[in-house]
Amino acid sequence: MVVLITGVSSGFGLETARLLSQEGHTVYGTVRRDVEPLPGVHYLRVDVRDREAVENVVQQIVEQEGCVDVLVNNAGMGIGGPVEFATEEEIREQMDANFMGLVHFVTAVLPIMRKQGKGKIIALSSIGGVMGLPFQGFYSASKFAIEGYCEALRLETQQFGVQVVVVRPGDFSTGFTASRKKTADTETMQVYRTYAESMGKVEHDETGGLKPQVLASKISQIIRKKTPRHGYVVASLEQRLSVILKRILPSRWFAKILGSYYKL
Repeated sequence: MVVLITGVSSGFGLETARLLSQEGHTVYGTVRRDVEPLPGVHYLRVDVRDREAVENVVQQIVEQEGCVDVLVNNAGMGIGGPVEFATEEEIREQMDANFMGLVHFVTAVLPIMRKQGKGKIIALSSIGGVMGLPFQGFYSASKFAIEGYCEALRLETQQFGVQVVVVRPGDFSTGFTASRKKTADTETMQVYRTYAESMGKVEHDETGGLKPQVLASKISQIIRKKTPRHGYVVASLEQRLSVILKRILPSRWFAKILGSYYKL
């Protein structure tokens, strides 16, 4: 299969590209900077926020391969801090990278998949896309947007044989933690006194989380499945349980549990 993966310079994207290439797929991966290349992976330099550039690289793949069978939308970033102090620039950066990047690639590949009469779109959301994470409010917002977008997309495109799958990772040990942009000025610390401890809890959980190869393996399985589920939670047992509790508990109860966990 011809697989296009966004954001393969590190973490989930890197390990997914590595595994799928080893399995014999034709893998194209997008990057924003120079990286050490993986054997068998074709690299495309593009900023996912640039719609015209995205359309151009997708057209390059079609000219070379004649099709795009699978899109794995992985590219993204995170901003940490109270929503009150997020700047307009930070909010736009968060939403453009995580949500509009997905929209740009789907818009580019969907006409191709419609003509093929088949295709898989795999979008990486997060457990933060089903519950609002404190001090990661706009990150959660970007993932909630992906959830709603994919739900509508799935219904609209099933008539064309296009499958839309949402993958919701929990805490993983990747470079995402170190690259997260965080608000850490004096005003923030004085107003939101639990912020530092809460973010410390987040980072502790992430650095002790699952390895990205676990998620890469799940994506490989989804690609091989004839009829994959609409969504998958890939996380520790505790975090999978939290997603279930979010669905079944009264919202006030769940909010207390989440607040307690994050030291609020």
